Amino acid sequence: MSLAAATRSETTKQFSTAMWWVLALVLAIYVGFTAAVLGFVFSAAATGSLPGDGPPLPEEGLASVLYSTATSVGYVFPLLIGTLMVTSEFRHKTLTPTFLATPHRGRVLWAKLLVGVLLGVLYGVVGIVAAAGASAGFLAGFGLDTELTSPEIWAQLGRMLLAYVLWVLVGIGVGALVRNQVGAIVGVLVFTQFLEPVGRAAASFVEGLSQVTQFLPGAASDALVGASVFAVSTPEGSAVLEWWEGGLVLLGYAVVLVLLGHLVSWRRDVS
Repeated sequence: MSLAAATRSETTKQFSTAMWWVLALVLAIYVGFTAAVLGFVFSAAATGSLPGDGPPLPEEGLASVLYSTATSVGYVFPLLIGTLMVTSEFRHKTLTPTFLATPHRGRVLWAKLLVGVLLGVLYGVVGIVAAAGASAGFLAGFGLDTELTSPEIWAQLGRMLLAYVLWVLVGIGVGALVRNQVGAIVGVLVFTQFLEPVGRAAASFVEGLSQVTQFLPGAASDALVGASVFAVSTPEGSAVLEWWEGGLVLLGYAVVLVLLGHLVSWRRDVS
């Protein structure tokens, strides 16, 4: 089977189940709700509408931070769908007929990567629309600039789309390396929701630690986007990669994981 045929087969396989749109729906709800809450709080704080005597947030860069909610809190969804693209095949034993139809296993993995790019773009659009739509409404409601006509904002949205694609590819690498679906999903959730956030928070209090944590995948993703809701609480002077460096680091994670998965696990026998 050619790569084109394998890609068509993989596309049919991924879009014939409910998993992709269920995760996309949860992504839209989760990111939209988070962006709406932060949009209200940040906009109110920037205009001095919150009760209390706290200093107002600066208006400059506020829209960029709010729109970045799509990646800073929503990146786990493209990571999960990439992981599920592979581990679900091991779990449901569908890789056996796939490998019989396409004996060149590397071609099957390439097909998954190509479809992963498509899913990354799709999830990216969903996440960006949810975040920008919800937060821009509150910015406008409080009389703040939504900056939706700014070239810098549109460049940021483009980088956010790229981040979604890279996260799907990272997920495919994780799925190829860790065959067990439950183990892979638990590992992804523990790392993204606990280990890395704790490590990045600790970097705020330990001198020099940010030089290390800036190379973590979530930090690299935030650097690629150029903004993050978590940056609001990050002390000035913390090490942050340039956007292109963040993109290369995240791409490096994807490449290394996919290669390791292919060498260590993908070529093993499938029961």
